Amino acid sequence: MATDVVVLGAGYAGVMAANRMLAAHPEVSVTVVNPRPVFVERVRLHQLAAGSGAAAHDLAEVLHPAAVVHLGTAVQIGADRVLLADGTALPFDVAIYAVGSGAGVPAIPGADRLHSPAEFERAMDTAAALDRLGDGAGVVVVGGGLTGVESAAEIAEAHPHLTCTLVGDPVAHLPGATRRFVAARLRRLGVRVRPGRVVAVTGREVLLADGEAVPAELTIWAGGFTVPDLARRSGLPVDGTGRLRVDATLRSTGAANVVGVGDAVTVDGQDHIRMSCQAALPLGAHGADTAWALLAGLEPQPLSLGFVAQCISLGRASGVVQRTRPDDTARGGALRGTLGAFGKEMVVRGTVWTLRRQARGHGYPFPKGPAAAHDPIAAPR
Repeated sequence: MATDVVVLGAGYAGVMAANRMLAAHPEVSVTVVNPRPVFVERVRLHQLAAGSGAAAHDLAEVLHPAAVVHLGTAVQIGADRVLLADGTALPFDVAIYAVGSGAGVPAIPGADRLHSPAEFERAMDTAAALDRLGDGAGVVVVGGGLTGVESAAEIAEAHPHLTCTLVGDPVAHLPGATRRFVAARLRRLGVRVRPGRVVAVTGREVLLADGEAVPAELTIWAGGFTVPDLARRSGLPVDGTGRLRVDATLRSTGAANVVGVGDAVTVDGQDHIRMSCQAALPLGAHGADTAWALLAGLEPQPLSLGFVAQCISLGRASGVVQRTRPDDTARGGALRGTLGAFGKEMVVRGTVWTLRRQARGHGYPFPKGPAAAHDPIAAPR
């Protein structure tokens, strides 16, 4: 039986896929391609950007010891091999596409001045830039989603000598009680909230569509994510944002031996799956199961994935864990304040603990088959 599996990416989904495959099927040869020798806790990058915490672990801490790591970047996926930027060609029987996502770049004047908490190296650059600012300097965070709110709160708490403005409507998709709590917490931290749309960035200010200019020695963009164009360049079917299209079993709709997991894929018929580690782990687990089925000549099973909560940190001492329905829409009930902060921290620590445990062969964090049933961060639909 053919047994060469190449995993493209070592984020939450890629590490989970590699670990699950090797824990269950040690006879399989798994090569993991990643541009850096560390596993990045994506959900802690706002802490790294603010200078209030770390966000990386040596890959050896979380990856199964039988996995072969190749440092590099894939530039083309062929019918049976992946071409890397350094000229290496890695043969595969099944490729697992787990390339993740990065910072979105708006098409506005001055976009080259923007910082971001959405990528490891850019988050470190942001931390260094914040440290260089003097007392009273203006920092603008653009984006009212979870990343923008977390970044603004973290920066305001870690750098109280700076003036922080959040441009956007904070967590507008969540229930009123949670929105009011978040707004109150931002006020206590000294964050000014300014609704509006950014149309340009200069070295000293952010220009809004209504004509207002917000002082900004540093502007941080948290207004969305983008994905690598590897799938598009490889001639694989993608959606309008460049995400790899996969069927209900996570097979690429254009290549039967390519399995897609994580932020960089869109699953047919499951539009509720958002970019998150809460989705990445069960996607990675199910992707490994699908890859094994393809290697063994079996029919893969369809994915069943649902959400249970949205977690928001509001600095180190406060946060929110908002209950959701399986389709990720909010429902009544939330932990707020110190309980919310504790709840999110336990989820984040538990994620790394799960990967470390699985890497050492201590069982499955998800049941075999559809990857959703009993894990605390995933629920069946």
